[in-house]
Amino acid sequence: MNEITMEVWGDFACFTRPESKVERLTYPVMTPSAARGILSAVYSKPVEFYWQVRRIEVLNPIRYASFKRNEIKKTISQNPKGPIFVDEIHTPRQTVVLKDVRYRITAEIVLRKDFKGTAEQLYEQAERRIKNGKCFFQPSFGLREFACYYSGPTESTPVNESIDIGIMLYDVFDLNKFEVTPKAEPFVSLFKAKLENGVLEVPPYDSELVLKPERGA
Repeated sequence: MNEITMEVWGDFACFTRPESKVERLTYPVMTPSAARGILSAVYSKPVEFYWQVRRIEVLNPIRYASFKRNEIKKTISQNPKGPIFVDEIHTPRQTVVLKDVRYRITAEIVLRKDFKGTAEQLYEQAERRIKNGKCFFQPSFGLREFACYYSGPTESTPVNESIDIGIMLYDVFDLNKFEVTPKAEPFVSLFKAKLENGVLEVPPYDSELVLKPERGA
């Protein structure tokens, strides 16, 4: 066993383009970062390995929906002296999302240098958790309110659609130096994405095809 495949689906998804500053505008396809987040919600041991997404297959037609959402500008942690009043700090934002989404994710486990066990152990644990529907927290499609459901793979055929997506977000962390802390500093990487006959091939994180900022930049 050298990879894991699972299917994920939900009513809505929003994989926000970083260039859309105020309004939320989704990519037409799930990003590798979002796929890794779903896999990590199901099974994750950051000290021992990270998930390397290799392929994302689009199983439902790409369809959009648009609506306005009220988002708050602060959280309780940012206002420790008292309660927050949503009516006073909310702001309406236009959101363009995907609807009725279904994907098949294929990924592999990349071991950390200090891990002493075997990859087979990790793959077997991941397979069991997917089969039994276990997760550390409810996975989502970009936004927490867009719940993601998952199962093992089926024989569904990808959609017959090809799109030159252009430069796409790969991840927001340095996967080689991912800290096991909620305060890990962002390290944005990008890649040139192209959906061909419903399949998005994802290059390895260490590949020259993945654009990364200079260290310390």
